[in-house]
Amino acid sequence: MAEWTLFEVFVRSKHGLNHKHVGSVHAADSRMALENARELYTRRSEGVSLWVVQSNQIIASSPDERDPLFDPSDDKVYRHASFYELPPEVGHM
Repeated sequence: MAEWTLFEVFVRSKHGLNHKHVGSVHAADSRMALENARELYTRRSEGVSLWVVQSNQIIASSPDERDPLFDPSDDKVYRHASFYELPPEVGHM
């Protein structure tokens, strides 16, 4: 028997804008993963959209990396709107 792939499942609820991780499913391919996720996680019409992603394709930062990963953004003033001069035709923002 072939080994099935593990997929992580994300559901967007009727009342939300974000997809939230709700669990995992095993499937032979992405189409089957989507069908399995629908059956398992949206039986009572809880969601309006599903994402399935192969678990081995997800890359995430670690909480231990928080300081080195996010601190450098503090010194990039060009990312803040206050760095730019708005032209008069833009009006009040």
